[in-house]
Amino acid sequence: MTPAELSRTVLRSVRGAVEEQELSVPVPARIVVGPPPRPGCGDYASNVALQLAGPAGRPAREVAEILRKRLAGSAGIARVEIAGPGFLNFTLGDGALVALVREVLARGEEYGASSAGRAPGAADAVAAPAANGPVANGPVPAGAREAVVAEALARIDAVAGTPGREAGGHPALVPAPYDLATLTARLGSDEARWVLLRPAAHDRVRVPERPVQRESNPRFQVQYAHARVRALLRNAGDLGLVSEPGDVWPSSTAAAGGSSSAGPAPEQAPGHGATDPSALPGPQALQALRTLLATYPSVIDVAARLRAPDRVVRHLEATAEAFFRWHDVCPPLPVGEQKPLAVHRARLALAEAAGTVLANGLRLLGISAPAHL
Repeated sequence: MTPAELSRTVLRSVRGAVEEQELSVPVPARIVVGPPPRPGCGDYASNVALQLAGPAGRPAREVAEILRKRLAGSAGIARVEIAGPGFLNFTLGDGALVALVREVLARGEEYGASSAGRAPGAADAVAAPAANGPVANGPVPAGAREAVVAEALARIDAVAGTPGREAGGHPALVPAPYDLATLTARLGSDEARWVLLRPAAHDRVRVPERPVQRESNPRFQVQYAHARVRALLRNAGDLGLVSEPGDVWPSSTAAAGGSSSAGPAPEQAPGHGATDPSALPGPQALQALRTLLATYPSVIDVAARLRAPDRVVRHLEATAEAFFRWHDVCPPLPVGEQKPLAVHRARLALAEAAGTVLANGLRLLGISAPAHL
């Protein structure tokens, strides 16, 4: 279940409560669900009960309980809990990750695109700006930052299903200190574009002395994560290993403490006890990566609506970081004399899904997604 599907499920529960007169409130147009505030609070959370409490004239926790009862047992939802003043925390069913990975791999380059009005290849339809010149969708101020941001927004609009968006226009930006030709000559095309796109509109552009080819550089880390995925797929091919979405943890026997050739189970993570698996590094890393892959489409929509390509940049940075954290705990390929197992195929599929999201986001920004680095 994706965040969009969960949002629609919660919205149906609100509509049902109103129709059956359990609540007397206007039905909202949409309901926002997002990552929980901290580990151990489920997969997603929503403050919809707090938003409806005022119009309903009832305590937020009472509204939350009405919705919790309606949502319990819904397809794809394993558990709904009420937290704090009335937040709803959702834990998805065991098949949620498998369904997400299948969706990402099935859609490929189209993952993240709106289902409305989006033509195949829209992300590639906008040409990158010349060093000093207008972008493909019309003239903008001649500054380097303005040109690169406008071009990225044209790509984002095309993928979000709103090409030629007029509302909002181009954001007011703090100018870059150099023209695009100078930045490109100094940093290279990819680094120059990343430097110009990363800050929020009201923030200054910070230009490094030279591009740093190590993981402390966010642009390098994102590209390196994508290149690492491509290397995993090449190496898997050499082993005759084909990706297949499935359970990314070893068998329950291994998780309980037995040996496993697939690497450590969550409970076996070094330096951690086994009393609370959700607090261990493996499950935390997996949950973070799953959430970032699932929310990528909504990030594209928000970036288009707020005229903020920096949202895409920061989402890619978080995705690359989460991928490496998960990869280090759950190696996708057999190590040493280990034999390829179903869990390796499942981990390889998840890695491939992460690489797909990274490649799609880099493409929107007009930045290369290298297979080797």
